[in-house]
Amino acid sequence: MSIEASPTLVRYYSAVDSSDFDTGMALVTPDVEFAILLPNRAVRGIGRKDLVAYLSGRGDVVRRHVPQRSSIAGNVEFVYGAVLEDETTVTGHFLAAARVGEDGLISAYQVVFDPELGLLPD
Repeated sequence: MSIEASPTLVRYYSAVDSSDFDTGMALVTPDVEFAILLPNRAVRGIGRKDLVAYLSGRGDVVRRHVPQRSSIAGNVEFVYGAVLEDETTVTGHFLAAARVGEDGLISAYQVVFDPELGLLPD
C-alpha cells in the first residue's frame, strides 16, 4: 500500500518529528485516548495535554518515524515503519493504529515500538 493511504497518521508523525506539536495536536481530538507501548513501559493518557507531555518528555534526540507501509480499513488507519535517530541509526520499528473520525481527527491512537524485530528491510 502507498504511504499516502494513511494521510492523517503520517501527517501526525511528520508534525511531531519536527517538534511542531501545535500542528500535531490539531490532528487529534481534544479528548484523544492513547497508548504508547515501549519495551520498558506503557504510556497511556487522555487528551492533548497528556500527549504533549509525553512528546515533550522524550528529550532532545533527533528522532524521525519513517513510514514503510500504511493502510486504511474503514475508520482505522495503520502505519508500520522504522524509527531513525540522528538521521543515521535505526533504533527499532513501530506499528501504529488510529481511529479517525468523520472530522478527519484522530480520536484514539495506539502504537507499539520494538527495538529488535523489523518486518521489512530498512
